[in-house]
Amino acid sequence: MDKPISSRSDLPTHGAAVLPSVTVDSYNIEIRDGDGFIGDKASKSAFWEIVEKWRKPLKDAGEDPFGNKSTDKLKKDDLVAELEEGDPEAAGLVQSAVEEFSQQFAKIIRRFLQTQEWRDTEAIVVGGGFSGSRIGELVAGRTGLLLKAENIAVDIEMIHNDPDDAGLIGAAHLLPAWMLKGHDTMLAVDIGGTNIRAGTVQLNLKKSSDLMKSKVAGSEIWCHADAETNRTEAVAHLVKMLEGQIRWNEKEKFALAPVIGIGCPGIIREDGSIDRGGQNLPGNWEARGFHLPSAIKAAIPEIGGSETMVVMHNDAVVQGLSELPRMQDRQRWAVLTIGTGLGNARFTNRDVKKDS
Repeated sequence: MDKPISSRSDLPTHGAAVLPSVTVDSYNIEIRDGDGFIGDKASKSAFWEIVEKWRKPLKDAGEDPFGNKSTDKLKKDDLVAELEEGDPEAAGLVQSAVEEFSQQFAKIIRRFLQTQEWRDTEAIVVGGGFSGSRIGELVAGRTGLLLKAENIAVDIEMIHNDPDDAGLIGAAHLLPAWMLKGHDTMLAVDIGGTNIRAGTVQLNLKKSSDLMKSKVAGSEIWCHADAETNRTEAVAHLVKMLEGQIRWNEKEKFALAPVIGIGCPGIIREDGSIDRGGQNLPGNWEARGFHLPSAIKAAIPEIGGSETMVVMHNDAVVQGLSELPRMQDRQRWAVLTIGTGLGNARFTNRDVKKDS
């Protein structure tokens, strides 16, 4: 078993396999090759290592378009500028990096598609921080072409919402519709290896009952990687962020649902503990006695006079769920999130709506 997850669908359960609209066939699959985990070859750091490799010949010739600026200080926008406005060699550098990374990404996708859990996948959504850029779009487009050239019938699509927003919006799909009915907003948390984000998701159920029109109405981000912090301090900071969102909802007179949805790295047990995969978080989040949902509920026992319910799932699962309204014509689809690592999840829709 890749994940100790529950199959209950009646009430929200941490790390559940059966959600209101989809079955989570798998998530956080760890596929190895001779060099280790293949996902390490499709991370943000892997891409910048490729950029550094292609800069070297130009550095040696004294023609590096980025001058003395180190690669770890470059931004994706710097690459886009050279691609669109730089001289042919500079544009070629960026094209070469995109091509090499796309080749690696296509190889990784082929390996995922060979697993039993990913069999018959019809579409793959590409998310994560890397996807929120023109470079990410080019990688997704080139990867899709490489797979089509091999007659691999899978669509590669970019995540529609901003990746940061998607990590919050998807939390609404962890809950049955009746829990959100009559409410304007809900609280959501996206925990990453670098940042923690807490925000308010405006549900807009009157405009679209399938949450197609939901959006992030407000949020706060904290870069825990830049702070010398421990687990206790991180949880306290998160609680403070959530309390700020509650006050904001009260000020705006939104009907806030008494629920908090959380996306968190790693394998999420039914009791809310993390089995593995939380190594980039501040402190030991994988201790069996640590339950983030319980800690948050203890600090925020009520919202709007009703008992608080906290539900947590893997962060790639939650981000992928933000695409659910757009995947109604597919039965089996997946998400790959390119960030600190490569997050992954595969879904099967429980009710497929084919075009007539």
